Amino acid sequence: MSAPTTSKPTVTEREARQVAEAAREQTWRRPSFAKELFLGRFRLDLIHPHPLPADDDVQRGEEFLAKLRDFCETKVDAARIERDARIPDEVITGLKEIGALGMKIDTKYGGLGLTQVYYNKALALVGSASPAIGALLSAHQSIGVPQPLKLFGTEEQKQTFLPRCARTDISAFLLTEPDVGSDPARLATTATPDGDDYILDGVKLWTTNGVVADLLVVMARVPKCEGHRGGITAFVVEASAEGVTVENRNAFMGLRGIENGVTRFHRVRIPASHRIGEEGQGLKIALTTLNTGRLSLPAMCAGAGKWCLKIAREWSAAREQWGKPIAYHEAVGSKISFIAATTFALEAILELSSQMADEDRNDIRIEAALAKLYGSEMAWKMADELVQIRGGRGYETAASLAARGERAVPAEQMLRDLRINRIFEGSTEIMHLLIAREAVDAHLSVAGDLIDPDKPLRDKAKAGADAGVFYAKWLPRLVVGPGRLPNAYAEFHPPGHVDLSCHLRYVERQSRKLARCTFYAMSRWQGRLETKQGFLGRVVDIGAELFAMSAACVRAELLRSRGDHGREAYQLADAFCRQARIRVGELFDRLWTNTDDLDRTVVEGVVGGVYTWLEEGIIDPSDDGPWIADARPGPSERENVRRPIR
Repeated sequence: MSAPTTSKPTVTEREARQVAEAAREQTWRRPSFAKELFLGRFRLDLIHPHPLPADDDVQRGEEFLAKLRDFCETKVDAARIERDARIPDEVITGLKEIGALGMKIDTKYGGLGLTQVYYNKALALVGSASPAIGALLSAHQSIGVPQPLKLFGTEEQKQTFLPRCARTDISAFLLTEPDVGSDPARLATTATPDGDDYILDGVKLWTTNGVVADLLVVMARVPKCEGHRGGITAFVVEASAEGVTVENRNAFMGLRGIENGVTRFHRVRIPASHRIGEEGQGLKIALTTLNTGRLSLPAMCAGAGKWCLKIAREWSAAREQWGKPIAYHEAVGSKISFIAATTFALEAILELSSQMADEDRNDIRIEAALAKLYGSEMAWKMADELVQIRGGRGYETAASLAARGERAVPAEQMLRDLRINRIFEGSTEIMHLLIAREAVDAHLSVAGDLIDPDKPLRDKAKAGADAGVFYAKWLPRLVVGPGRLPNAYAEFHPPGHVDLSCHLRYVERQSRKLARCTFYAMSRWQGRLETKQGFLGRVVDIGAELFAMSAACVRAELLRSRGDHGREAYQLADAFCRQARIRVGELFDRLWTNTDDLDRTVVEGVVGGVYTWLEEGIIDPSDDGPWIADARPGPSERENVRRPIR
């Protein structure tokens, strides 16, 4: 057996991009509404009529939601979790007993077999009772052992691990390292082949559920050697195995109850039968797992929006200022309208994306990523607006409010708890780049070789010919479309309801405009477009708003057709679309009128020490420790703080 690697791989920016590119799903075997939207093709037929779950799925899902609601109302003390920074063992045991660990696991493996729609409804419900519990259940099922095994595991692995995950064992997903975040090409944890086993060495950071987990999904680099293709590979690891040490339970500004830690592996022996997929497929497994796994975050964000709306409604009606409830003052009322309209849109995005995931007719990799991006950003804004509406009481803790005789409303906790969603499972900045890559995939497929400096002239010539054919057909279609026809999408303007058809025509027109802008940017910057992260981020944000508008209109029409608050749903969708149109207009303006170049100059000055004089006159309370902890492999020198729950 060779010795474990003791230094991190050195990779260039280009090599890192190549690793990420190789891991992404290369083909589009099924249609994608969002992909078409970025290409200027508004395929409303892919989402309308709104897909619906089967009756038996609804019955099974509603029965569990009723059981979960009763459990949350009678067994969960959110204030205690916040105060003690820990979910009580008896609560986790109770969740196991009602089957909450196995919501997404097939019934033949002992799970509940809920659909994505009802799994997300359950997360929204339990997350409103305690975001820490929502995080525990989500990390266990959305990215932990159950999901990658469902997609890539062998039948033997499923039979071995899924029954445990469904009822007794908590799982965690371990990818991040102290010096490796969204750049997995530099992954330093190794799994060295040793006969029929692998020897695991390395350190993993921010292991949500890692402190209490029984089973781990670990990403490690297999060295290339005789009989082994090598590469980043996924393994199922027993948390109780010799050489596994949880060295620290991390503490955060929010989600105080999560069991997130630092885990060290020292010569941990893993049977080859615990490898998920083939060697070198680890990143592909991780990215594919996240395609639908990301929907858990917008589920809890939608739930947070509902709570913000409830508190804003009740408080702004009770609190009077200058002779009338503060809700009727325009400065506050506009915030309430934003919360209500945005909550409707977030639920619409979630329901649509989840049902499409269940039907498996569409490729939803972009839709799920947009849902995560948009949900995390807008939920944070809604919570921030709620704190502002509550004023000083919004900044005051629930415990302090209760101590002086007022209702214990944890608005400031909600703000702290939601903040991590803009970082979890791909930060907003990384999501922008990930979605942008998928959005321009059609262009890179036909013209990528033209802007690749490493391609020979022969390949560039062929790419030029292919691009000419593609753009000769595609560009003319961006000039006109149904959005110019006054009667298009007329079914979205039923008698007695506000007009939503005008918003869908707007989406169609702006979709074509967005595609034209993207094409112009590729023509202007070519290979340098990947460095224009500000531009790409705005392109993605425009697409997110257009997707949200589409989802809101489609859901409003579904509710109207079912006689389920249709008139009110149309009003909320109309309000949201009008608010979103303002944001879209601003984003389009900022595509070409911005300070990106100036910002780059300032950044160079900051990093180069030109402005250090501006930092004078303060005291930095930070200590002088290293920016990044030493994570060299080796035996642990710290106490194992792992805390299995039985």
